Amino acid sequence: MVHRVAVIGAGPSGLTSIKACLDEGLEPICFESSDDMGGLWKFKEVSEPNRASIYRSLTINISKEMMCYSDFPIPADYPNYMHHSKILIYFRMYAEHFKLLQHIRFQTSVKSVRQRPDFSRTGQWEVVTENKDGQEERHVFDAVICCSGHYTYPNLPLKDFPGIETFEGKYFHSWDYKGPEEMYGKRVVVVGIGNSGGDIAVEGSRVTEQMYVSTRSGAWVIRQVSDNGLPVDMKYNTRFVHILFQLLPINFFNWFGEKKINAMYDHTMYALKPKHRLFSQIPVINDDLPLKILTGSVVVKPNVKEIRGSTVVFDDGSFVEKVDTIVFATGYNYDFPYLPSNTLYKSGHRAGLYKHVFPPNMEHPTLAVVGFIHALGAIMPQAEIQARWVTRVFKGLKKLPSNEAMKKAVDNDTKDIEKSFIVSKLTPLQVDFVSYMDDIAGEIGVRPSLPWLFFTDYPLYKRVLWGPVTSYQYRLMGPGKWKGARKSIFTQFDRMYQPLKNRQVKEIEASITGRLFKLSLTVMAGGAAVYYIHVRNPATIPTLLSNLRPQTA
Repeated sequence: MVHRVAVIGAGPSGLTSIKACLDEGLEPICFESSDDMGGLWKFKEVSEPNRASIYRSLTINISKEMMCYSDFPIPADYPNYMHHSKILIYFRMYAEHFKLLQHIRFQTSVKSVRQRPDFSRTGQWEVVTENKDGQEERHVFDAVICCSGHYTYPNLPLKDFPGIETFEGKYFHSWDYKGPEEMYGKRVVVVGIGNSGGDIAVEGSRVTEQMYVSTRSGAWVIRQVSDNGLPVDMKYNTRFVHILFQLLPINFFNWFGEKKINAMYDHTMYALKPKHRLFSQIPVINDDLPLKILTGSVVVKPNVKEIRGSTVVFDDGSFVEKVDTIVFATGYNYDFPYLPSNTLYKSGHRAGLYKHVFPPNMEHPTLAVVGFIHALGAIMPQAEIQARWVTRVFKGLKKLPSNEAMKKAVDNDTKDIEKSFIVSKLTPLQVDFVSYMDDIAGEIGVRPSLPWLFFTDYPLYKRVLWGPVTSYQYRLMGPGKWKGARKSIFTQFDRMYQPLKNRQVKEIEASITGRLFKLSLTVMAGGAAVYYIHVRNPATIPTLLSNLRPQTA
């Protein structure tokens, strides 16, 4: 029976893993190498080795209702897209509300995690830690949850850039980027057009002499602000859209999505069009990049062929002279240095984890990885649903398939991922957000049942089907049911609108219905009037317009 659980890392995945342990009556001890919680979202002016790093201006590109934990909504007055400082405050509130901090040992690094000699009988692990004074300590745990993330080891492939040793300026990985201060008046090339590369290019272009972005394969770029000003994920990440994805060919959605995106800005004209289809890779989310390209502040170039002193040469033969700085936004490698090399099963390019959580080659299911995943959606709800499943497996309330069955499932999953997504050694983790959340929720018994809701709570059914797939849906029923889940779903758009209500705008509406038409009048604050005419007979429109006279009170 599992009692004591080691949680490695106190970031968003580690925090929710601590809570999941407490919910199941387990005893968690979390080891965090830094002096604070928050992981990736704890900003530091100087990047620390083997730790995730963010830049000063970073704002999340997932809206608050889509990123919060399922039983702790983000305050209504917080902006929909939050600066990293507010995200850290939210984590602090979450940790304090559920009394998680007392289970964290700060400034304590995990040096190794090894099976105990009697592992085949007990399933226990020996964990060696080191505190800030360099003192080692050995612990025995019944189970271990790894929450150390996958943004800690920058990928800097200098061998792919011939002549880099001759470069006369400064180059560094985006992991080291904190702000544009050192870019003033300079000529800068950003290599890579992922979300970090796009953000750095946009921010840097405000102060540079010229900003260039080099991309090997291009990218689809979508906006955070969708139709009518709604956050894009709350508009389109719905269960109804997900059902359509299951029923219709993916090529239809690729065609439809690309057509809609190109209607905003033609990706071919902007030199952004990638080689892959829209849903083969997570798109870049950036409202400002197209405008910067349109104004010439950012110039998109092909892949770097070679570097000659201060000159950067591209694949198409073009070149840029007098380059001062090169920023490599070239992704991250992943590693679990504290685990034995044979602990994780390998499948293709990726660490072969059953449903991205459990190694399928353990005698006992007492080791799990939480938060080691990538989707078009926030890590917080995904890590939370994983942690809820993990702790129920540890508790003995859920059983895993046999090792052979799990290995087969992992290999099949790898084939599906390679078929559906652009996969490399740097991006082995991509899944569909709703499908994955529903899959793990099904393991726990908390996946919302649409037929059941249809017959028992039709108003809620409509919001679950047509509204955004927020994490509250996984607290409506089953283990861990939360009485506030239904209300949170009904009020999620109220919380979305709340931070926008900083200026009162009054509207006066009136309508007149006649035999030939219906006239609606809306008077906005300040006296502006908007008329809406619904004409039954189009032939009468000219006459109606000629007789319409605005009047003021």
